Amino acid sequence: MDLGRALSLIRPIPDYPKPGILFQDITPLLADAQAFDRIITEIASFDPLSEIAVGIEARGFILASALAVKKKIGFVPLRKKGKLPAETFSRSYGLEYGIDELEIHRDALKPGTRVTLIDDVLATGGTLEAAIALVADAGGEVTGIVVLLEIASLEGRQRIADRTPQIPLHALVTI
Repeated sequence: MDLGRALSLIRPIPDYPKPGILFQDITPLLADAQAFDRIITEIASFDPLSEIAVGIEARGFILASALAVKKKIGFVPLRKKGKLPAETFSRSYGLEYGIDELEIHRDALKPGTRVTLIDDVLATGGTLEAAIALVADAGGEVTGIVVLLEIASLEGRQRIADRTPQIPLHALVTI
């Protein structure tokens, strides 16, 4: 399947989860096996040397776990505060519509593990900034970031580039 056709299955939902937010619903893309496979194949091409796919809760889990299976590498989840059962590192971050906190298990990564960091949307960059810090806290090295969608007007790419210019950041579609 053509990448453009696969990405065209993403549907915008206005005023969700609150007024003024244009939510990008990826469930139609995920429901189409050919489209989902095409997206994961594209994501796999960006960071060929990674050893672990780290996915950000919740939709990043879907993409990162599928990538891990395709590349035959491990998967590590970054979860919302209080969802992981063992000792964690934690980071707070700002969203375009609030504040949240992510955690990673302290023993999730071996020192120096090369990580592809994956999320569904890059907005302001706060979530990715916290995720990069958490991977470092756990001993890993982010060698690439892949997002399905980038909302360019919120300038998250610039925020990430200012703080971590050595990490390549790829977006499959920019809106």
